[in-house]
Amino acid sequence: MKLAWIGLGVMGYPMAGHLARAKHELTVYNRTRAKADQWVKEYGGRAVATPKAAAEGADIVFSCVGNDNDLRAVTLGADGAFAGMRKGAIYADHSTVSANVARELEKTATAGGFGFLDAPVSGGQAGAEKGILTVMVGGDAQAFATAQPAMAHFGRAVTLMGPAGAGQLTKMVNQIAITGLVQALAEGMNFAMRAGLDAKKVVEVISKGAAQSWQLENRGPTMVDDKFDFGFAVDWMRKDLQICLDEGRRNGALLPVTAIVEQWYGRLQEQGHGRLDSSSLMKLLTEK
Repeated sequence: MKLAWIGLGVMGYPMAGHLARAKHELTVYNRTRAKADQWVKEYGGRAVATPKAAAEGADIVFSCVGNDNDLRAVTLGADGAFAGMRKGAIYADHSTVSANVARELEKTATAGGFGFLDAPVSGGQAGAEKGILTVMVGGDAQAFATAQPAMAHFGRAVTLMGPAGAGQLTKMVNQIAITGLVQALAEGMNFAMRAGLDAKKVVEVISKGAAQSWQLENRGPTMVDDKFDFGFAVDWMRKDLQICLDEGRRNGALLPVTAIVEQWYGRLQEQGHGRLDSSSLMKLLTEK
């Protein structure tokens, strides 16, 4: 298929790479042109100067950018991807943004005669590099059926969750659950260390019981070792939680733990730790 990719950050760069390895023809755009040129040097294809140029003639256009404003910037306007979309094509966005902007762009796409899917992902940088992401999709079933085989090159689970916005709402549930787990895990590991226990041995033991989770087995030991130079950054997780809290205020969902953890991520940012992994919540508990 003729594909386009917009946004070659820590997630988008390897995700687009999986499509190139699958022999799809790719045109790429990145706000920093050097990154696009680097990707082309590694994977082939071609880099262009605008999102519109990337979208022209593509069967599916993928994007993975930072926030609502970033997504609007690459889709709308004279140089935006929507201006280059052909009738019947599909725009699939893998950013984590609000459900409102997903619904807004889906309406604009439908009016323009092409499809739009909101398809945020979970699995972090490692999942993107290994091609084992979870992809949560909102949008039209026919558009999903067309795009799903391509998404399967970087997603081991690609699931249609409902109409436009449903993918983003599912990602919000994912982030709410993860951050609650990470905060509880940080408290547990800190408790174990202050109690004089071998914290890594604690992880080995309790991971065989009801406390077992991916976070426990993968982030428990790194918390104990004070290692946070990998994974999903504090800056991005706090942004995601603010989206969750905004949606909670709209739909009436109570999110007391999420609200507290969002504030704790703010404290990490104030201390200059915005680029550390989101499991660095542990640092706030081990402060002297």
